[in-house]
Amino acid sequence: MSRLSGYLHRTGKLIRDNASRMLRMEGAEEPSRAPKLLFTFNNHEDIQQFATGSDADVGGFSTVHFELDETTAQAQTNPHEKPSSPLDITVNRPTGKFWGEMKLNVRPGLEGRIRAGYAGFRSKVCWHYQPRPTLFGEMTDDVSNHEYLALRVRALGHPRTRNSYFVNLQTDGPITTDLWQHRLFFRRDDGGWEDIFIPFKDFVLTNAGELVPHQIKMYRERVRTVGISLLGGNSGVEGPYELGIDHISAVNAEDVTDASALEKVPTEGTQWERPPVL
Repeated sequence: MSRLSGYLHRTGKLIRDNASRMLRMEGAEEPSRAPKLLFTFNNHEDIQQFATGSDADVGGFSTVHFELDETTAQAQTNPHEKPSSPLDITVNRPTGKFWGEMKLNVRPGLEGRIRAGYAGFRSKVCWHYQPRPTLFGEMTDDVSNHEYLALRVRALGHPRTRNSYFVNLQTDGPITTDLWQHRLFFRRDDGGWEDIFIPFKDFVLTNAGELVPHQIKMYRERVRTVGISLLGGNSGVEGPYELGIDHISAVNAEDVTDASALEKVPTEGTQWERPPVL
């Protein structure tokens, strides 16, 4: 996709969204609490809207790949068969595949100077180093009327890597290195698909990988980027990793069909306290 076509695509999306709001007379009534789809990962164009990075960019050895996995498009054996539990989710379309090898060593001469053990992907905030422009300004997402960030994902790869994933949000603000983070907790350990719901209020503000001492309220009216990272360096974890992802959306409690997905297990601790699974 060229820079011009990307510009026109974003402008067209913004026009369609605003026209839809006007037709529904949004603003003349209570703000909509309907689920808001933020990103899908079901075709090549979806995948191209995301950028990747790893410690290899600064002298580490971790690898990172983000591509379309078409093997998840296989049809069900019995399309009329119902899931045996809310945890049994079937995905019959291509999905995103985030995978690679997490390593903690660095190139000779960089020992003690850089921190290895990082790989991630995020939605692109720029195209050729410029913001995502439209005719009406930079495109962002407003999730101020929603309580949860919802992700349909599955954890594969080595079991010890599955507890080192973080969800990252960047909002519009003066400090571009600020990130809102929350650890991604999986309930399944069999590689199956599951829906994970993270309260926006539980995200914590970080900068350069460190917790910001004075926490503030997230500016949810303008979310610039959404991404997921594997921070093996934080927990001393190496090995092959793989994460499947189908979509990301913003929802409210009434949209959650499995109430147990909102329950927190006391032993999990906070998003920064849970130890890695070794």
